[in-house]
Formats: sequence, structure tokens, C-alpha cells
Amino acid sequence: METRFLKTFLNVVELTSVAAAARLESLTPSAVVQRIRALEADVGTVLLRRSGHSTRPTEAGVAILEMARKLIEGTESLKAIATRNEEVGTIRVGVIHSMITGLLPEILTAMKEARPGILVDVQPGQSVDLYQKVLDGTLDAAILVEPPFAISKEHVWRELRRDRLIVLTSSTEQETDVLTILRQAPFIRYDRKHWGGRTVEGYLRREKLSPPDRYELDSLEAIAVLVDRGLGVSLIPDWLPPWPEGLRLRKIAVEGAPTRNVGVIYRQLSSKDRLVEAFSQEACKAAKAKELTLRL
Repeated sequence: METRFLKTFLNVVELTSVAAAARLESLTPSAVVQRIRALEADVGTVLLRRSGHSTRPTEAGVAILEMARKLIEGTESLKAIATRNEEVGTIRVGVIHSMITGLLPEILTAMKEARPGILVDVQPGQSVDLYQKVLDGTLDAAILVEPPFAISKEHVWRELRRDRLIVLTSSTEQETDVLTILRQAPFIRYDRKHWGGRTVEGYLRREKLSPPDRYELDSLEAIAVLVDRGLGVSLIPDWLPPWPEGLRLRKIAVEGAPTRNVGVIYRQLSSKDRLVEAFSQEACKAAKAKELTLRL
């Protein structure tokens, strides 16, 4: 049984899509399907089924998930042990959406140049979910918003940047006072289920502000587009560019507001600690270089 095929199976289950798994592994969708069929032939039963627009594991597929993960982890641990003095191997890294375009390209470029033996398997997601995956070992590391609680002593947290809070308005808005804008204009709220959204909510409560909500969204890009269309104003972290093109917006700094802190988190002692530490170092360097570039 090919462990590569098991890993492909796990990727399809995780992403609920053959096409997404194909993109992740740089394969064609037909190659992914062939791998799954070969795995099913080895196992002797169907493991995946199409359900609406998603691909879901069958009962048999669910039954082998945990063992499949352990087999893959065991295989990767063997590789890590065999190459302990070398920076060679694959690490699974979760990344929040605003960092995928804002910082990840710089990190991956640095990894390719300075640590070519380390392959980075990128998995996008939300901070809450990515944090849990780091805790349960599904991910080796994650770039996410700092949790609103103390981080386990078993894990390392390295801050990469601090996103200041800004009031975002359309270019036609004439008012400049932050509190006046938030009290009067229709409000497009950053989803409070996100840790970044909780930072915003904390500031509003501190200032005793209850802006008139119009929408609540979990996408910063979508919020920016709605503000540009004149549908309201928002209070959001000033995330790293690129932003959606063609928008005409005003950014008003919010003095004394908390920041949304973004960093990388990983377990201190693991079979891949050397590789993850190398990734963390390159991430910190890339974040500093990006900050210097933005200041120029």
C-alpha cells in the first residue's frame, strides 16, 4: 500500500474536494482519482463518495482515518529521524486567509532559497480551527491570530506582526472623527467568531459603542468591497496588502485601540522540531522585511 495514496486520501477528506487536493499536491484531478481507486483496490472497499458539491468519506473511509493519519505521521517521523542532521522533509502549516497573500509568498520564497530541502504543505483556514489542529497534531505549525487566552507551555508562539485597527470608509465620507463615524454610519462588522473580530468587539465595548449593524462578515476582503460600494463603514485590522484592486477607500487610524497580533505557533518538542523551527525563523525574517518595505 502506497503511503502517498493514503496522504492523497487524507487531503481529499480534509478539503472535501478532489480538485482542491489535486491543487495542493500539484497533481491533475484524474491523477488524484487514480490514486484513490488504487487505494480502494488495496483496501477492498469504497472509501470516498460524492455528496452534492463535496467529496465525503464513506463509513469505511471514516473508519480508517485515524490509522491513516498515524501511518503518515509514522512515515514522516522515520524520514525526520533518518535526516535529523539535515533540513529535509515536509511540514504541514496552516495559514489564515489574510496571510496567504500578505506574507506567505515571501516566506515560501525564502524557504525555497535558504531551506530548499523543506517542503511546506499549506492548509488555509481560520485561526480557531488552525489552532486546534496544531494542538491535536494534524498541523505541525500555523500562522494565525494570537488566541485570546494563554497558550499552552508545550507550544511556542512567535509574533510576526501587529495589525492596527482602522475605521474603513468609502472615499466620499467627509467625517473624520472615529467615534462619530462609528455611532452614526451603518456598520459592517468583522465576524465576532473570529479572534480578530473579538479584538474589534473588545474596543467597541470599551468605548461603549453600539454601531448600527448592517452586515456581519468573516472576510476582510468582502468587507472592504462593501465599504467601497457605500453600504456602510467598518472597524477592521489593517491587514497586509495586496487588497482587492480598484477600491476607493479611506483608512482612519484608531488611536489607543488594541492590535490584532499575528504569529506562528508550533509544538516545542516533535519529530519535526528542526524543520518547524527553520520555518519559524524564515517567517520572522520575511515579516520584518515586509514591514521595512511597506515603510519605504
